[in-house]
Amino acid sequence: MKYIAARTIIAHTGSEEWFGAKYNMNLYRGCVHGCIYCDSRSRCYQIEDFDRIAAKRDALNIIKRELRSKRKTGVVGTGSMSDPYNPLEAKYELTRGALGFIDSYGFGVSITTKGSLVARDIDLLSRIRLHSPVCVGITITAAEDSLSRAIEPAAPLSSQRFAAISELTENGLYAGVVMTPILPFVTDSEDNVRRLVEKAAASGARFVFPWFGVTLRLGQREYFYDALQRLYPGLKERYQDTYGSSYNCPSPNHRRLRKVFACACLERGIEYRMQGIIDGARNNVQVKQVSLF
Repeated sequence: MKYIAARTIIAHTGSEEWFGAKYNMNLYRGCVHGCIYCDSRSRCYQIEDFDRIAAKRDALNIIKRELRSKRKTGVVGTGSMSDPYNPLEAKYELTRGALGFIDSYGFGVSITTKGSLVARDIDLLSRIRLHSPVCVGITITAAEDSLSRAIEPAAPLSSQRFAAISELTENGLYAGVVMTPILPFVTDSEDNVRRLVEKAAASGARFVFPWFGVTLRLGQREYFYDALQRLYPGLKERYQDTYGSSYNCPSPNHRRLRKVFACACLERGIEYRMQGIIDGARNNVQVKQVSLF
């Protein structure tokens, strides 16, 4: 494991608009999942050797100190720049250690991950749920394992991620699918979107949050185009003709896809609006009652 220096780890988000997170926490830097579209590769983030995982040195002591010093509790989000359940987490348990402190100091947690390892921590997440919101969003962008293996080559298969959602929801936790990004000309078919919602419902997912497009920035754009050339010859040129140098690249079919998606969610009683998801996590808190006897 490579370690990097860190003076602080928990930062204030400035809002609670993204899955209700008041604070943000990244214990690791870099990722080995190899997803062809990952925005964290962008040059603006200045992450050298992105395909090698590094951990923040003395991370758990820093987190303990920072949580203890906060004047107000709130939901701590993790997974915005690196996956908290990368393969090395199985050995080093930094995320698990952080969850212990989040529980001890009365905070909630919002997790975004592709790691099926999140199911390991059901015990801690269930303890946090006794006093604060818990929201687990597992990113799944392809209904079929063959497609997820192509575009997310070293991440757990989609089927493994759906299985993790099932395990979480069967234990009463508020969990669902982060269906983003949906790649233009690759995963933006109506069939893929419908089947993602169907499989989410079958796994007991409480929500599916989508974005029908991808972002392309300097550094990440080149990596993405190289992957397209390898996987789908000719698609790079189609992207260039369609989007030029744009950062925001919505699917040309995004309006139709959103209608198809919303109908599929409504038919199955699955929440898909961000505020509804935030409210759902808050309403899922199981306040422990103290007996008088």
